[in-house]
Order: sequence, then structure tokens, then C-alpha cells
Amino acid sequence: MNFLQFILNNRSQVVELTLEHLWLVGISTVLAVLVGIPLGILITRKPSLSKPVLGTANVIQTIPSLALFGFLLPAPWIGERSDRLAILALTLYALLPLIRNTYTGIMGVDRSVLEAGRGMGMTDRQLLWQVELPLSLSVIIAGIRVATVISVGMATIAAAIGAGGLGEFIFRGLAMVNNQVILAGAIPAALLAIFADFGLGLLEKRLQPR
Repeated sequence: MNFLQFILNNRSQVVELTLEHLWLVGISTVLAVLVGIPLGILITRKPSLSKPVLGTANVIQTIPSLALFGFLLPAPWIGERSDRLAILALTLYALLPLIRNTYTGIMGVDRSVLEAGRGMGMTDRQLLWQVELPLSLSVIIAGIRVATVISVGMATIAAAIGAGGLGEFIFRGLAMVNNQVILAGAIPAALLAIFADFGLGLLEKRLQPR
């Protein structure tokens, strides 16, 4: 049985696992955006926090995925369900590009533009929402793009703790020493990452300041 035949014969399961994969990636990316972007804004306002915040995010990135799952397993409520555990781990992994790009984008705004805004009587909050964030939006979207692609790849490991997703096929194929089953998980996951990267890349280009 070749790869295409396996996909056709198991299309309902492929669709189900793909939707599970999208659910894990979507929820974790949204949570990472809700945490990472405000943290990136915070460290532009309080530079003394930049090293500890970015340092912590960097340390999280260095922890192997299975080890991180193990660290989070004893956590109350989170460790009770594998999908919660996977979503939290994916959220933590996605934080670094979001924090770093938000910080870089805002700090890269031309200081003369900010001075002009202050000269017009704009408050710090108005400068943030009307000047800094719009001008740095393409850089922030680039961070979301990187975080999403990371999450798509990392979500395949979530199958190791029973969280579902396309990693189910990969781990099953490894256990069976069956390349068709491995490819049934690896190729759709790779396509998801490519589509996410391409779509967010187009959005990033459209939002670049002219």
C-alpha cells in the first residue's frame, strides 16, 4: 500500500487528526499572542525587565519538548488532561518570537516620528496605539508567523502524551516501522506549516509601512 492509498483509505481519520492539530496550534497561538505581545510592549516601557523576560523565554526554548511536558505534568488542572498540557507547552514555546518581535518592532520606530507625535500633544498611550503599534505591525506579524510555524511542528510531539494531532500517525508509524503511516502524519503537518507561513507572510508584506 502506497502513501496515497493509505490517505484515501483512512481519510476520515486524517481529517480528524488534522482538525485536532489545528485546534492545538490555534488555541496555543492565540494564548501566546495574548501573553507575548503585552509582554513585548511592557519591556519597551520598562527596559529593566527586558533581560529577565527575554532570558526566561530563551530558557524555555532550550528545554526539550518531552522534558517540558514532564515538568508541567504535576501542575494542578493542567496535568489532568493531555490537551491542556500540550496547549500550555506550545504556548510557552511560542512566546519568544512574539515578545522579541514586538519589542524589536516598537523600538525600531523612528524616534523623530515619536517626537513629532509628542510635539502634537499625544500621550504615551496615544503614541503606542496610533503610532508605534501601526508602524511595527508587520514585525509583530512576522513574530506570529514564526510562532505559528513552531507550534505546527511542536504539536506533532504532543501525540506522545496522548493529546492527538497528526503526530499520532508519526508515532504509530515509528512503532510499526511503516513509512506510509509516518508520511501520513508528517506530510500534512509540513503542508500546514507551509500554508501558515505563506499566508502570514502575505499579511506581513501587506502591513509593512509604506
